[in-house]
Amino acid sequence: MRTLGAVLAGGRSRRFGSDKALAVLGGQTLLDHATAALGPHCDAVVVVGRGEIADWPRADMGPLGGIAGALIDAAERGFDQLLTVPVDCVRLPPDLRARLEPAPAFLGSQPVIGLWPVSALAPLRAMLEDESDLAVRAFARRIGARAVAIDLAPPNINSTNDLARLAGEAGWSTRERPLP
Repeated sequence: MRTLGAVLAGGRSRRFGSDKALAVLGGQTLLDHATAALGPHCDAVVVVGRGEIADWPRADMGPLGGIAGALIDAAERGFDQLLTVPVDCVRLPPDLRARLEPAPAFLGSQPVIGLWPVSALAPLRAMLEDESDLAVRAFARRIGARAVAIDLAPPNINSTNDLARLAGEAGWSTRERPLP
């Protein structure tokens, strides 16, 4: 199964207070961390909501808009499935993809981290066009996705306090990136 990885980076970061994707942790942006964490699990990685791939049908649809945009890209490029993570996902279990296979499945603690078959695009488009329930869990129920429990929950960074706490736990800095 060819797997496209997608970092969902199109949110407004309202709770964070600034562009979360560009926040620095250990000398790298959260976007850099998420891309690096996702890479080993996929055949290719894209960033959604930042120009490379747009949310579908438009911005501000939440994570499902990003998942839809990535599923469209995956289908056009001949991938079989899509592995999604949010932009604040700085580490993942080394066996994440194996735990989520076969698709569809998602982490019960963080449903945005999911493995979605490209065939899920049609039901997702219908949900987004209807705009009745745009929760990832509603999408997961609609396509019969399994919730997977894991021992190590990836960090969820919703505020600068969350970022500072994670930095302290890991011994990392939240200061600007060093110049090359």
